[in-house]
Amino acid sequence: MKAVLKELTLAHGTLHFPVFLPDATRAVVRAVDSADLVGCGVEGVVMSTFHLMQHPGSSVVQNAGGLHAFAGWDRPILTDSGGFQVYSLVRQNPKYGTLNEKGMIYRNEQGEKYNLTPEKSIQLQVSYGGDVVFCLDDCTHVDADDAVQADAVQRTIKWARRCRDAFDQLMAQKKISDADRPKLFGVVQGGGSRELRQECAEALLEIGFDGYGYGGYPLDGDHKLLTEMFA
Repeated sequence: MKAVLKELTLAHGTLHFPVFLPDATRAVVRAVDSADLVGCGVEGVVMSTFHLMQHPGSSVVQNAGGLHAFAGWDRPILTDSGGFQVYSLVRQNPKYGTLNEKGMIYRNEQGEKYNLTPEKSIQLQVSYGGDVVFCLDDCTHVDADDAVQADAVQRTIKWARRCRDAFDQLMAQKKISDADRPKLFGVVQGGGSRELRQECAEALLEIGFDGYGYGGYPLDGDHKLLTEMFA
């Protein structure tokens, strides 16, 4: 029998599973304020590291005292590493940047250049005060060929090791105890290949994280849910 996690206790509250986490990309859920979210019973939100470092900018968030103070939100915040944007903005649109073993280089429409590495992603997320921070991963389309998927899995594993090291170093430098630190999650990639998903998951388990996310859309090319991938 498989153990089923019913809740996750974090620094700013407890998430009860299954849980819906609205997308607060730039520290706000569009057209809804924090009081409305509380009134709706929302337990936590997801915010985007990639977008926050551009608008309003990391220094603005940090000077405000972190995301909880900036957003007026005292419940859990999960910070997306920027891995999905590697896929949607660079893999899908090479004119916007490049992807290599070091990380991602992105140029927006105004020509501004942003560099996102595994280490920087972790540093930003910790500085933002997220309750759950995610490793930077290399996300792919579910229908990409096996060579692309295998390459992305190896990059995801290498980046996860770097994220783990960066996170542990930050916790030691800041002298944050295990009880007070944010949770660190790895992300499983592999597209629609069960074998590659398993390879990635086993490698991440060996590194060791507080939790694991399903990377990429759990859908096939016909938008059907790949429930067998969760088994």
